[in-house]
Amino acid sequence: MTHRTNRLIAAVAAAALAATGLAACSNSDSGTDASGSSTTIRIGTTDSTKKAWQAFEEIAAKNGITLDITNFSDYSTPNIALSQDQIDVNLFQHLKFLAEYNVGNNADLTPVAATEIVPLALFWKDHDSLDGIEGESVAVPNDPSNLGRAINVLVQAKLITLKPEAEGLVTPTEADIDTEKSKVTITAVDAAQTTVAYGEGKPAIINNSFLDRAGIDPKLSVFQDDPESKEAEPYINAFVVKAEDKDDPNIAKLGELWHSKEVQDAIAEDSKGTSVAVQRTQAELQEILDRLEEQTK
Repeated sequence: MTHRTNRLIAAVAAAALAATGLAACSNSDSGTDASGSSTTIRIGTTDSTKKAWQAFEEIAAKNGITLDITNFSDYSTPNIALSQDQIDVNLFQHLKFLAEYNVGNNADLTPVAATEIVPLALFWKDHDSLDGIEGESVAVPNDPSNLGRAINVLVQAKLITLKPEAEGLVTPTEADIDTEKSKVTITAVDAAQTTVAYGEGKPAIINNSFLDRAGIDPKLSVFQDDPESKEAEPYINAFVVKAEDKDDPNIAKLGELWHSKEVQDAIAEDSKGTSVAVQRTQAELQEILDRLEEQTK
């Protein structure tokens, strides 16, 4: 049996979390249910309506794990809820986001199992290659994490050159671009506005979540970052727990089940084939996170 709790918790409610517990037991005392046949794990996410989560619930139940799912409406609350023992694990963020949270909140939330990378891609309406793009201004998301990644996408595409001191930065800024050596310029806009720029015929780097809303086929990209490259490691998505729970075998089992054929088929359908499955050990994930946290400080 599975349980789904659809709690749309806005960012303004984050402060109230300390006073209002979510109705579920903690991971340490979940264990088996009254019949001794199932372990309950409270998990938080931001996209539980996707088909992948239905498939995940079903296969978890078949393996003796009842998922009590909390769906959050913002990206700040799932880590707060985890830190306050209101959920046992979350799955919604990449390692770069986690590093920023840990450093900013003096926290030690820990990745335990990798799931996937969603490549970040460059789109250009009515074009199927980079031919003729020199001299154009590319619309990119203006939030720091996605801006830095977008700039690195353009570096990989050999459209932008960074200043020597900025080479290898996870989140380079506009100030790090060597404009004289670059083939394109960038225009930083709200992430939602990148699809508007695309519709106006301008090249744009568009987050996957906005493609579907705008009816843009992800296969129409003219370039995307390489999910196997070292530059993509900060954007590995992962199951995250409190440090003391990193060796919990039930959480480790969730990581295995996420990579089952049933869940992966659903992910492919949800993402229209753009999501790339990633396997990393817990130690490898922690090594990447440690590096990112050091760079974030």
